[in-house]
Amino acid sequence: MRIVTLEEHVSFPEMTALLPEGILENRKQSAAALHMQQQLADVSGERLKSMKAAGISMQVLSVENVDVYLLCGNQARDFAAKYNDLLADRIKDYPEAFTAFALLPMTAPEAAADELERTVRTYGFRGAMIRGLINGEFLDAPKFAPVFERAEKLGVPIYIHPGIPPNDVINAYYSNIGDSIGPNEAIACYGWGWHSETAIHILRLLLAGTFDTYPQLKMIIGHMGEMLPAMWARSDRAFRPGNGGKNKRTLIDTFREQLYITTSGMFTQPPLQLALDTLGIDNILFSVDYPFSSNQMGIDFLHNISLSADQVAQIAHGNADRLLGL
Repeated sequence: MRIVTLEEHVSFPEMTALLPEGILENRKQSAAALHMQQQLADVSGERLKSMKAAGISMQVLSVENVDVYLLCGNQARDFAAKYNDLLADRIKDYPEAFTAFALLPMTAPEAAADELERTVRTYGFRGAMIRGLINGEFLDAPKFAPVFERAEKLGVPIYIHPGIPPNDVINAYYSNIGDSIGPNEAIACYGWGWHSETAIHILRLLLAGTFDTYPQLKMIIGHMGEMLPAMWARSDRAFRPGNGGKNKRTLIDTFREQLYITTSGMFTQPPLQLALDTLGIDNILFSVDYPFSSNQMGIDFLHNISLSADQVAQIAHGNADRLLGL
């Protein structure tokens, strides 16, 4: 069976060396990312070997770190372009195994829209991944509209991935927990916080009318829907059209038409069943979250899904092939 995964990360140390002096002191990376640096930098070595051993046909790669968000204007534009050029070069000899989501210079939205179009048209990239807030701002801010407009025009999705929360949020909610940095980071990021923040991100875009303004735009979020399926009916009631938001459609109708979720890092059956019951099978895409989760963990989960072979294949590759034009 063909298997495609969409939330698979890379990070190239040689790009960090290109950052302007003084930027590195403001750089934020999780301890997990620092620990995984060797695996993140690899494309055609252990990564490809692990894919073949697990039976994964293709990974859609995306840049794990967001150094580009520390830059502005032409610096951000040029850095993102160099990163995307390097990523395209690393995967060009393996067209059957790899494609990519673009890194965008989101501090310069018009340049970000242009970079999205450049990478789609030049390299065949399949969309873009945006990681968390942009210097404390959610994407419903009007200035980010050019990116959504261009993505809709190009017919490619935007993947919103969690990012490290802003310092004010960390200090208010996620500090002074336990006796070491580990519990603080876990509750702020991969154990809870950044998942709920991504759900808030999507809800803000709904209430801002972004999905209605760009009705052909497709968005993707990971980790089995970032908690949204658990709040499905309650949030739908709270955010009905006419309740003060700018949305013209219900949450349920909007998300079933424009939102896709991946299984990344979530390898138990109850969350999948909840996603099936709410969003529906057409909107669920298989992912691993490599290297933060192992390919074998993902494959073991996939092979234990209690659905028909055709339905498992739809999650494993069919929905991704259709959404990304693979």
